[in-house]
Order: sequence, then structure tokens, then C-alpha cells
Amino acid sequence: MNTDMDVDAENQMELEEKTRLINQVLELQHTLEDLSARVDAVKEGNLKLKSENQVLGQYIEYLMSVPSVFQTTDMKSKRE
Repeated sequence: MNTDMDVDAENQMELEEKTRLINQVLELQHTLEDLSARVDAVKEGNLKLKSENQVLGQYIEYLMSVPSVFQTTDMKSKRE
């Protein structure tokens, strides 16, 4: 009779351990999904910033190539 109780207790412990492990795996899967979503969001933001930087760089290059913008400022300061 003790052996049946021991087997039942052992089975119960194994079942509890399996349940605990399954819950842990599910929690880790959710964490991984959350992290993956955050990485995707950061990548998207990074691409947007790169695009904005490129536009700003082109604008600055354009301003630097237009001599009248800076000559006007230089001439005003020489007059004063």
C-alpha cells in the first residue's frame, strides 16, 4: 500500500514539475515576442531617422552650394 502512495506522490510531483516548466516556457515565449516587437519598433524608428538625416544632409549641402546665402551674411558684417 505504501508503494501505491509513493507512486502517486511521485506522479503528482512530476506533473507539478511539468506544469511549472510549461508555464515557464510560455512566459519566456511571451517575453521573446515582446522583445521582438520592441526590436522591430526600434528598427523602424532607426530607418525613419536615417531617412530624415539624409534629407537634412542634402538640404545642408544645397545651402552650402548656394553662395548668395553666405555671401550676404559676410557682406553685411564687413559693412558694419
